[in-house]
Amino acid sequence: MTVLENIHSPHDLRALSPNALRRLGAEIRELLIESVSSTGGHLGPNLGVVELTIALHCEFDSPRDRIVFDTGHQTYVHKILTGRAAGFDRLRRRGGLSGYPAREESPHDLVENSHASTAVSYADGLSKAHLLTGEPDRQAVAVIGDGALTGGMAWEALNSIAAGNRPNVVVVVNDNGRSYAPTVGGLAEHLDALRTAATYDSVLDSGGRALRSIPAIGDLAYRGLHGAKAGLKDFTTPQSLFTGLGLKYLGPVDGHDLAALRRALRNARRYQGPVLVHCVTRKGAGYAPAENDEADRFHGIGVHDPKTGRPLPAPAKVSWTSVFGDELAKAGEEREEIVAITAAMLKPTGLDRFAAAHPDRVFDVGIAEQHAVTSAVGLAMGGLHPVVAVYATFLNRAFDQLLLDAALHGAGITLALDRAGVTGDDGPSHNGVWDLAVLQVVPGLRIAAPRDGATLRAELREALAVSDAPTVVRFPKGAVPADIPAVGRCGGTDILAEPAAPAALGDSTDSADPAALVRDVLLVAVGAMAPLCLAAAELLTEVGLAVTVVDPRWVKPVDNSLLSLAAEHRLVATVEDGSRAGGVGSAVAQALRDADVDVPLRDFGTPARFLNHGTRQEVLEESGLTAEQLAAAVEKACRRLPVDAPHPTERSSHS
Repeated sequence: MTVLENIHSPHDLRALSPNALRRLGAEIRELLIESVSSTGGHLGPNLGVVELTIALHCEFDSPRDRIVFDTGHQTYVHKILTGRAAGFDRLRRRGGLSGYPAREESPHDLVENSHASTAVSYADGLSKAHLLTGEPDRQAVAVIGDGALTGGMAWEALNSIAAGNRPNVVVVVNDNGRSYAPTVGGLAEHLDALRTAATYDSVLDSGGRALRSIPAIGDLAYRGLHGAKAGLKDFTTPQSLFTGLGLKYLGPVDGHDLAALRRALRNARRYQGPVLVHCVTRKGAGYAPAENDEADRFHGIGVHDPKTGRPLPAPAKVSWTSVFGDELAKAGEEREEIVAITAAMLKPTGLDRFAAAHPDRVFDVGIAEQHAVTSAVGLAMGGLHPVVAVYATFLNRAFDQLLLDAALHGAGITLALDRAGVTGDDGPSHNGVWDLAVLQVVPGLRIAAPRDGATLRAELREALAVSDAPTVVRFPKGAVPADIPAVGRCGGTDILAEPAAPAALGDSTDSADPAALVRDVLLVAVGAMAPLCLAAAELLTEVGLAVTVVDPRWVKPVDNSLLSLAAEHRLVATVEDGSRAGGVGSAVAQALRDADVDVPLRDFGTPARFLNHGTRQEVLEESGLTAEQLAAAVEKACRRLPVDAPHPTERSSHS
């Protein structure tokens, strides 16, 4: 029987010898490599925290002690040690384990976090609560790493913790020098200096032992060396950044040395004040393909061969991200004023090609979306056109900056929102379903939602041409579909499909003139929902309804052409893979009311709740967003319309 088979909770670790704990670490690595090779996931970050997580659970009493991981993608080992090893064959799949902490899975998962730089704030609040409720011996432990200390929120929290001087809070820095790619900025240089100091310490410590062995003068000489060491270390390393805040600094500690980790954490627990433990780890540790991967150390990887780390053969597909990246790189060749900003996600957001061609025009600000947006405004004020590329879900963190720094000043910046809409397997916090609703209230902002590769290229170019307001171009995760050509254009709206026969319901016409056909439904397809709407239109046509499918292209502001088209139909149905609460459907409904266009509207989108992880298709189906579900709902709505509801008897050509 393996050591891992006997681990059902963290309490089981305390009976293990040091040798058994080391074997456990090796077995966990084998499980991670084997499991994630078949499911995909965040392999590199978790290989790097095996020993650290074991040490945490040896020295702290979870769940009584609250351990909060930041970011949540480094919690696979935590899940294994808290009784969930058997579930790793269904990691990130519907009905299986989440790729992030999940409260419904275990009482050891306190916070469902996957957005960076938040754990220290949680720990600050928890430590205060423990004191106020008469439980001062309960520890609040924040494990922060993977570049999350580049986020300003983490420093706000560190300042608060230090000011409180509470003895029941520990901040553990998992310093692997990387987020996705190598961490950048002044903090990265600071931690690098501290890592260097570890070697310096070991040299001086060995010299100190030699001095103390000298008869008579040994202790005196050692004290002199120790004092000189402290002064020299403060001069040569910026560790005072932490101690100056009022935090006890322990480290750097080898993050793969279990004994050293346990000693440091034990000392941190006993210290009568806030402590920061600096652990130096290697992302992908123990798995050569990950350690040798210069791009991101297998930060997030798909299905692959566990022996070689190479992706398994799969049909070649062009992603939305790559289409965006290629087009931006082309635009950058033509216009020198275009610059790009990434929040520690150069390759995941498709900026790597632009960076290769224009390295001096790309700025990686670390995991700091707020700073990214306001910095972009400064670049725009300086005569450039910045493109800020982030995942849609992470833009939520910079709403204030977009509203009052960018929009208020009419700054010509472009936000490229990757993974907009339902993303699926990364779960509730990564689904990018909020942007279309949240951004509706931003004055002057313009939002484009391309339906395919061709419209992504075109709408990105249109956004880059806007110099007096912020623009957004949003697109989903995954493979881009085949281009969907328009059959006509009405103002700024593309016509994707028109009725081919008279309607069977309500009034109809015997005229053979296509311009006189009755139209029942206007399906407004938002971006990537165009293929679904076209499929639903075919189903509705089979039951005798006359359906027009349109793509508004720019969904904010609502184009007047969409209002004139709506007036020619008995029912309008908007379809988006974003929140129904306040989304495009709500905006169109308001525009219809303002224009006195009295046409019933049904809005289809994701419900106003957090969506569980699963494939994109599974989550869309759960939200009622399949062609069959949409067609059934629209048909039902049409049949409920009064039989004497007015039909248009004339219509203009939109070609």
